[in-house]
Amino acid sequence: MTTPVIGPRWTNWGGNQQAVATDVLTPGTVDELAGQVKEASGSGRRVKVVGSGHSFTSIAVADDQRLFLHRLAGLVSVAGPLVTVQAGMRLATLNAILAERGLAMPTLGDIDQQTVAGAISTGTHGTGLGHATLASCVEAVKLVTGEGELLQIDKTDELFPAVRVGLGALGVIVEVTLRCVQAFTLLADERPMALADILAGLDEWLPVNDHLEFFWYPYTDRAMLKVNNRVDVHDRPLSKFRGWMDDEFLSNTVFAGLCRLGRALPRTVGPINAVAARGLSARTYTDRSDRVFCSSRRVRFTEMEYEIPRTALPEVLAALPGLIGALPFKVQFPVEVRFTGPDDIWLSHSYGRESAYLAVHQYTGVGYEPYFRAVEALCQSFGGRPHWGKLHYRSADDLRPAYPKFDDFVAVRDRLDPARVFANEYLDRVLGA
Repeated sequence: MTTPVIGPRWTNWGGNQQAVATDVLTPGTVDELAGQVKEASGSGRRVKVVGSGHSFTSIAVADDQRLFLHRLAGLVSVAGPLVTVQAGMRLATLNAILAERGLAMPTLGDIDQQTVAGAISTGTHGTGLGHATLASCVEAVKLVTGEGELLQIDKTDELFPAVRVGLGALGVIVEVTLRCVQAFTLLADERPMALADILAGLDEWLPVNDHLEFFWYPYTDRAMLKVNNRVDVHDRPLSKFRGWMDDEFLSNTVFAGLCRLGRALPRTVGPINAVAARGLSARTYTDRSDRVFCSSRRVRFTEMEYEIPRTALPEVLAALPGLIGALPFKVQFPVEVRFTGPDDIWLSHSYGRESAYLAVHQYTGVGYEPYFRAVEALCQSFGGRPHWGKLHYRSADDLRPAYPKFDDFVAVRDRLDPARVFANEYLDRVLGA
């Protein structure tokens, strides 16, 4: 596991959030952590946990005490499919530990660098109508409240629907118990298609495929469809050369060069996207599930992602070309579209409904706010909910109607952190001060 840079100055992965902390806390035991929180509570100070820095919002910005959990990152226990780990463990480490024991996470997002606590707390998700966020795999959590009390919370506890996607507002999660599944192999089928053909097939394909997503290339009518399904045998491995060529050289090295060119010469973006969309090649292969789900992302960007009711997707996508065409700059990244089923977690984006997710990106150093605000306004008009770890401009007043259990969550926050030890400007904005 990569050890974070321990110092007062901090920058997130995307480079769009920075902060200077007064103190940096690195507890090595839960008791030490609880003591630090209790001391902060008694002295009127604030503590903000920082994971791997993969959130684009200011959710992890700490201007008082910053707390790292990299020393609390071990395996606690394995009991059948129930795996308990310390909260500072990264998903990449978790995936390796599970594979060694013949287990796997049933779903994952497209990167594995987040900490377990950070991933569940912000609503990280993969794709597939049979799955919701990673937090839906949680069976229990152990957390330190704003008064330094250690709580064990499981499905029998009334706090359970709140703490799984808690935004870091309810306490410091120190342990997570996950319900895993037997290790499985995925057959990945990736192919370029006309966007209209993908949209025409979604209602048929979504119920019968385990995991489905697509990427639309702005200024074109083309997209890349990616479908992953469980199979019994790992009999179609991707060659090392093809894997390196597609996932390292083309997706990172070449793409980074094209992004730099587009940033310097915006007029080239449209033609580049057209060539890229037409030049995409199909591939089909099998591999261990987490190796199919997760990929390397070395090209830096800023991102916003919005959940909308699945039924609203055709209207939203129909509006995107005009919206993008009216921007004062070019959009270099494809628009990623994923899907999840409903869950019962109070601040989960997919609470109570089947969801489609639109993720929009811009290369680092390129303007993004007019783009993101326009997409947000579009999605909000359909009752959309912003991803907690991705950029958005919403506040408590307009988030409250989007989440039926919003006030219940705030009541739990009042109970577990009455002095707002874990607050920062972001939480004050999205939850209220």
